Parts: sequence; structure tokens; C-alpha cells
Amino acid sequence: GKANEVPPSVEKAVKQATRSMVRVPIEQGTIPHVVKGRFGAARVLLVPAGPGTGVIAGAAVRAVCEAAGIHDILTKSFGSNNPVLLVKATLDALEQLRTQQEVEVLRGVSLS
Repeated sequence: GKANEVPPSVEKAVKQATRSMVRVPIEQGTIPHVVKGRFGAARVLLVPAGPGTGVIAGAAVRAVCEAAGIHDILTKSFGSNNPVLLVKATLDALEQLRTQQEVEVLRGVSLS
């Protein structure tokens, strides 16, 4: 093939990845609230952390958090230590995050 041609397998992977992207609300470099994710036997607990804490996480969870643009977070994983399950559990947790504004709109109340 030509030098600048993208192989179909990569194109397909990129398309799938783009489709499965999730928005992650980030406030001051961390997450808005504590959240638990689960996938299979894997459980992940994500806890907001103050500036300068860094990403305190194992390899699998760390990769997801850093890719999401989170700078400060505390994490703990339970159950399985299978990296694939941990990544999916982390994504499950991140998908559950809501900003305060979102919660106010959803509940129809002001929380401040």
C-alpha cells in the first residue's frame, strides 16, 4: 500500500473508539464526587483529590484516568485485578459522574 494509507483495521478501531467515547466532567483537575464502578468481578472506587495529589492508581486505572484528563484522584480497586475488567469498571465509574449543575437540572432543585 501507499505510505500514508491507514490500514482498515485501524480505521475500524478508531471508529469504534469514537463511538464509545464518554464525556467526563472534571472540576479543578479532579472528579466532582466519589463514584463506584463495576464490571464483572472488578470494582473500582474513585475519590476526588485536592490539587497536587496526582493520579494515585494502579496501571490499568491510571491509564484511563490520565487519558480522561484527570490530574488528581485517589482510586482503590477491589475484586478482580484483571486489567481489562479494571479498565471497563473505571469507564463505568466515569460514566456515572455528574456535575452539580447536571444534578440540579435532573432533580429540579438548587444544591448551592
